Amino acid sequence: MTAPLPLGISFEFFPPNTDLGREKLGVARDALADRDPRFFSVTYGAGGSTQARTFDTVKVVRENGVRTAPHLSCVGSEKSALRDLLQEYRDNGVDSLVALRGDLPSGMGSAGELRYANELVEFIREETGDHFEIAVAAYPEAHPQAPNFERDLENFVRKAKAGADIAITQYFFTADAYFHFVDRVRAAGVETPIIPGIMPIINYTKLARFSEICGADIPRWIRKQLEAYGDDSQSIQAFGTEVMARLCQQLLEGGAPGLHFYTLNQAAPSLRILDNIAIDG
Repeated sequence: MTAPLPLGISFEFFPPNTDLGREKLGVARDALADRDPRFFSVTYGAGGSTQARTFDTVKVVRENGVRTAPHLSCVGSEKSALRDLLQEYRDNGVDSLVALRGDLPSGMGSAGELRYANELVEFIREETGDHFEIAVAAYPEAHPQAPNFERDLENFVRKAKAGADIAITQYFFTADAYFHFVDRVRAAGVETPIIPGIMPIINYTKLARFSEICGADIPRWIRKQLEAYGDDSQSIQAFGTEVMARLCQQLLEGGAPGLHFYTLNQAAPSLRILDNIAIDG
């Protein structure tokens, strides 16, 4: 058995844009809340393109009492707008954030007053002190836009030292990538807890497309097995559960402080993984 996780498990949702999507989100939220997560997080799109829906989703997600952390990005935003949003979150009892640089939407000319995630973290601390627990992103295989691993590591260290409480990684499929990243961060003098991000394998075509965009490497043996299953979704999901449960077990046994699941607004894939790993307590 693996020792209890000091930072527990957590789950990410995205804002749905249909009534059916909102209904499905509520079902997934309730099922995942039964696992006593430390928090839920809620994403939003480039340049805050779904910011209003993020806030609405946060209100829905936290109805059952689970701490909820909205994503907040700075690219394309002005300080005054960010200041107002931070106050609105405070007024509504939100005390956790995931602070990101974000991507500039196509056609938007200005990157805003804050260009990098470390500047956003600094701004949040200046405006709100210690009110928010701040999570930042980490990239064990390096950010896809980083020129090299060393430069990306420097960027992460700046974010952590700016005042981040925890970090959540991009998903990955090789435990060594996570452990190497953590070792390098610790060698740089940063002790920020780093929670591995876990992506359940549900659909190979979508996974391959998204992984290409975000720079997550799918090992050849996994890719080839998924390709062999073709449209056999049941086999894909069974294999995916086995692969991800084994990865989670390796991470926990190696000392990972928690697990953060990218749910895609579905409960069952994450629950299958959790049911196949051993967590004491």
